[in-house]
Amino acid sequence: MDALNITSVSKHYGEIVAVDDISLTVNRGEMFALVGPDGSGKTTTIRMLCGIVQTTKGSLKVLGFDVQKEKEEVKKRIGYLSQKFSLYGDLTIDENIEFFAEIHGVYDYHTRRDELLEFTRLTKFRDRLAEKLSGGMKQKLALACTLIHTPDIIFLDEPTTGVDPVSRRDFWKVLSALLKTGITIVMTTPYLDEAERCNRVALMDGGKILMTDSPANLKNVMNGEVVELVCSNIRGSFSLLKKFPPVKEVQAFGDRLNLVVNSSVHDMQLIAQHLKDNSIEINEWRVVKPSLENVFISLLTDRKVGESFVTK
Repeated sequence: MDALNITSVSKHYGEIVAVDDISLTVNRGEMFALVGPDGSGKTTTIRMLCGIVQTTKGSLKVLGFDVQKEKEEVKKRIGYLSQKFSLYGDLTIDENIEFFAEIHGVYDYHTRRDELLEFTRLTKFRDRLAEKLSGGMKQKLALACTLIHTPDIIFLDEPTTGVDPVSRRDFWKVLSALLKTGITIVMTTPYLDEAERCNRVALMDGGKILMTDSPANLKNVMNGEVVELVCSNIRGSFSLLKKFPPVKEVQAFGDRLNLVVNSSVHDMQLIAQHLKDNSIEINEWRVVKPSLENVFISLLTDRKVGESFVTK
């Protein structure tokens, strides 16, 4: 049995289409990410799966249960960590977990709480008030509260947004260890480097799913090639190439540029000449594997071009 089945689901708010006829299956025991910019429909999808928001049309099943008809059965088996998870600042770590345990009807929670505190490395801080915790520690406590009733699947809505890089890394270590227990993790994230850690990814934009696959397979559908370029004037090159037709996309990373072109063999000759005409010499260049960010931007660009063509 699949963990999730989404079939032709849409959500409308009046004339606004938040989610537009999406279908998706998530396997048990995998880490799955919904990735996209703000307003792409990620959070609305998560909230529909948790039974918080009603669908306009379509079918949602979580662990075989119909979300609309068997909402209570679904709630028993899931955990949900929202973007603004509400911890109680005047309660300690222990007291917060105790509170959420009782909300879920778990009264023999002491052993489970100790396991979660050890798992999230919060044991030595258990008597500290939540309001005194760092951002990363608050997220780990929120995760512990989400897990206290031992759900089969957890939904995490942008869990590391606003968290510093070190805390993000620690949080991901916890998630990786959690995955080994067999739980299913479904998350939303705007960070494409985080999505690379997942088993599969659905790229969303404008309420639609553009593509779903493993990060490795998604990179294979990249339209064009990514070239890493080092030259004598990075800032000047960036400005010149941003407006140069053979370059589909350009990004600066420290002392080098990443370019997306149709064909490195053909286009790099034109690029080298264009830079030379502006007194900039290329020191070296090489074709590199695309990132998920490259793939996503390429898909968005192709989609906009297609919509423009249809409009015309």
